[in-house]
Amino acid sequence: MTHRVVLVGAGFGGLYAAKALKGAPIDLTVIDRRNFHLFQPLLYQVATGGLSPGEIASPVRHVLSRQRNARVWLAEVRDIQADRRTVLLDDGEAPYDTLILATGSHDSYFGHDDWERLAPGLKTIEDATEIRRRILLAFECAEREPDAAERRAWLTFVIVGGGPTGVELAGALGEIANDTLRHDFRHINPAEAVILLVEGTDRLLPTFPPDLSAKAERALTGLGVRTRTHTMVTELDRAGVSVRTGGSVERIPAKTVLWAAGVEASELGKIVSERTGAPLDRSGRLVVGPDLTVPGHPEIFVIGDLANFSHQTGQPLPGVAPVAMAEGRYVARAIRTRLRGETPPPFHYFDKGTLATIGRNQAVAAFGRLHLSGPIAWFVWLFVHLMYLVEFDNRLLVLVEWIYDYITRNRGARLITGGQERS
Repeated sequence: MTHRVVLVGAGFGGLYAAKALKGAPIDLTVIDRRNFHLFQPLLYQVATGGLSPGEIASPVRHVLSRQRNARVWLAEVRDIQADRRTVLLDDGEAPYDTLILATGSHDSYFGHDDWERLAPGLKTIEDATEIRRRILLAFECAEREPDAAERRAWLTFVIVGGGPTGVELAGALGEIANDTLRHDFRHINPAEAVILLVEGTDRLLPTFPPDLSAKAERALTGLGVRTRTHTMVTELDRAGVSVRTGGSVERIPAKTVLWAAGVEASELGKIVSERTGAPLDRSGRLVVGPDLTVPGHPEIFVIGDLANFSHQTGQPLPGVAPVAMAEGRYVARAIRTRLRGETPPPFHYFDKGTLATIGRNQAVAAFGRLHLSGPIAWFVWLFVHLMYLVEFDNRLLVLVEWIYDYITRNRGARLITGGQERS
């Protein structure tokens, strides 16, 4: 009987594993609750009107349509029976000989789950369009608000979390206020918007080298973004946020709060832990072995944001797309190696560097000891993100959109969609 591989999750890790298994003597079933692969690194551009959702998403069936050993199921995993080697779905089940889990992560509100509806994160297309709605609606409401204090609250934007997502959101929001909307309103000046980026650690981009963190902060300041480090959110409601810096607490009236402060692994990690006894870390990630398998279950691979792989440096690998892609390719090679009756070598990640863009002509990049910033880093960022888009059509569309936006400083996807409530 053909070796059955079930792959759960069509994000970066899952999709790269599936594509790397093309031509293998297996029966591959790819399961995802969405019918598309989402290029999450560019979600912030959807959230700020630079791109449309369809330009950064690709239907999974189309991506794998020429892969004869693969089929795609639109379904949601409810449970796993490790003893029976079966994945239980919301409408059936899928038996496996090898299981690959790549279900990613979601935003963490650190015990304040009620904050989610007040401060959306940025993990899905729905998140991005909701953030876009809130940003644009804030300017619309400010235009018609007669009370000065209320108008200032509408024009105050607080972004919680100074990692790459928070920095990129803040930079794009600064460009919207200073350039994109400059001539669109009659009673307000969008450039007077207050954009506040708060970070709990001692600097922005804490995973980057300190010199690049400082350069990123200077670039944000040039866009009118105010930054606060050593600052934690203590309270959040519809009227604004309370933040603590050192021993002092400050209340900030703000109608728009965006969340980029942390993530935790998908709920599937807890289910797998209960069924297999595999340990979880504090973020809900499954602690995997050197070959990315669950301890005691060599038939179960875990990759991407769901996995805690600490065997290389003693610290977990970061939850970024290049790590997930490398793990996906490794798992595909490991399966092929096992089918030949051999033992695969341990996984080893080669760090290709880290990138973050701040705005027009501004980015930071770290490639080992080589640190880049400014226009050179920005062009590297553009090239890398274009090349990582799954389909050629998407690359072409995004490139044309970027060229148009660069020349005109316009963001063509500035649409207010979804809920119609004003606050």
